[in-house]
Amino acid sequence: MHDELIARAKAWLAEDPDAETREELAKLIDAGDHAELAARFSGTLQFGTAGLRGELGAGPMRMNRSVVIRAAAGLAAYLRSKGQGDGLVVIGYDARHKSADFARDTAAVMTGAGLRAAVLPRPLPTPVLAFAIRHLGAVAGVEVTASHNPPRDNGYKVYLGDGSQIVPPADAEIAAEIDAITTLAAVPRPASGWDTLDESVLGAYLARTDAVLAPDSPRTARTVYTAMHGVGKDVLLAAFERAGFPAPVLVAEQADPDPDFPTVAFPNPEEPGAMDLAFAQARETDPDLVIANDPDADRCAAAVKDGGDWRMLRGDEVGALLAAHLVRRGVTGTFAESIVSSSLLGRIAEKAGLPYEETLTGFKWIARVEGLRYGYEEALGYCVDPEGVRDKDGITAALLVTELASELKEEGRTLLDLLDDLAVEHGLHATDQLSVRVEDLSVIADAMRRLREQPPTRLADLPVTGAEDLTKGTDRLPPTDGLRYTLDGARVIVRPSGTEPKLKCYLEVVVPVAAHADLPAARAKATELLASIKRDLSAAAGI
Repeated sequence: MHDELIARAKAWLAEDPDAETREELAKLIDAGDHAELAARFSGTLQFGTAGLRGELGAGPMRMNRSVVIRAAAGLAAYLRSKGQGDGLVVIGYDARHKSADFARDTAAVMTGAGLRAAVLPRPLPTPVLAFAIRHLGAVAGVEVTASHNPPRDNGYKVYLGDGSQIVPPADAEIAAEIDAITTLAAVPRPASGWDTLDESVLGAYLARTDAVLAPDSPRTARTVYTAMHGVGKDVLLAAFERAGFPAPVLVAEQADPDPDFPTVAFPNPEEPGAMDLAFAQARETDPDLVIANDPDADRCAAAVKDGGDWRMLRGDEVGALLAAHLVRRGVTGTFAESIVSSSLLGRIAEKAGLPYEETLTGFKWIARVEGLRYGYEEALGYCVDPEGVRDKDGITAALLVTELASELKEEGRTLLDLLDDLAVEHGLHATDQLSVRVEDLSVIADAMRRLREQPPTRLADLPVTGAEDLTKGTDRLPPTDGLRYTLDGARVIVRPSGTEPKLKCYLEVVVPVAAHADLPAARAKATELLASIKRDLSAAAGI
């Protein structure tokens, strides 16, 4: 068995085009580190609707140039099979380790396959790539990014010509083409022949951001901004200057790209401690709002002063605020969200007489809703200009939430005041998450199996009135690995993360509120219910 493992590793080593991973793999082979080799050669990194994402390193279970070249060749073969073999593929990348190399390899493979390839001029936010696909009339786009994953990770996100991320069956068809690649020697990779785009594509993206804001809206809100060591700073500053907002005060330690993300454990505004430096800056400068992007700037976080200190708004809170703002502006079109996001959006849309849709998790689904005007997901993702970017966009979302803060400031009010109004109008929709990061993926599989075999009948002493296994799909949703429980005044959804080794449980309780004076009691009740549901669900899942 060990001999076979070493033989597979040596065969991989022989065609690895990267000196760094060759050296890494050669040391593992020479050391006879069978456990580590087995981990890297136990299969292949699976290509799915999130594309590829994984830890950097040598071997087919890691992100590296060999894996990326195969993925690019599979995508090229898929495009040829669809009659698009002479089309344009646009390639973007962030500032993570190896991102530029993976982008260049992708361009070389596309060129060698007879397609035209164009690479964005430098590391730029993912929304710029999503915009460029439609702006340039491309048949596909690739973004090299691991978004908010840990520093050791990288990823490969694929879009088709409509500017949306891939969904089934395209993912399986591309994966089959990848599996058909026998050796890297069979993949032509010329040293040149693709284009590097100039700054005009970014200029066109920035010009499109004008459509996000009302022409005569106030632009007075002052912000503190962190790019979380990612690529958002220059584009966000340019967008804010173009819009006429005060220049954001930067969190200097996190302003510039750094693939090691030295000031945070995880470069995700939702993670504990990630916003500490931004809050410290806010205590010094007393802005109206704190804005954060994740490293590839497709997500946007907002924080507000609550009492004497600063706190992050939940993604569901920002989602509801932006929806209320757009309704107030008189927009038309469909409001959409994923099933794990707060049901408050549906109530806002219904009251406004607007169409409303729920989708599976991810903007690959939200962006495809017919007639979409606004879509959001609780994980800090907002699509506020679907005609420009059919994906979540942390730059335009930052513009819109800052416009809302400016309007409220002119009225002597805050985002928290508007949240209170929404709670009185529609009921207090309080959300929380039970999220478990694991080293061993079998822990997640065991928890899902346990919940399927012994579904809870009561949570927080509330009877479970409905239990759905979403692997079977519904009349409105395709199948997905998830469970949904309906309770009297509450809802729970359990699913494995599609991009990280996490089990995620999304909780929501709805407490009626008669008047503003009743809000403290309603919040206390909601907090107690959420804590009880979390405790009981954790016990039921064995996590």
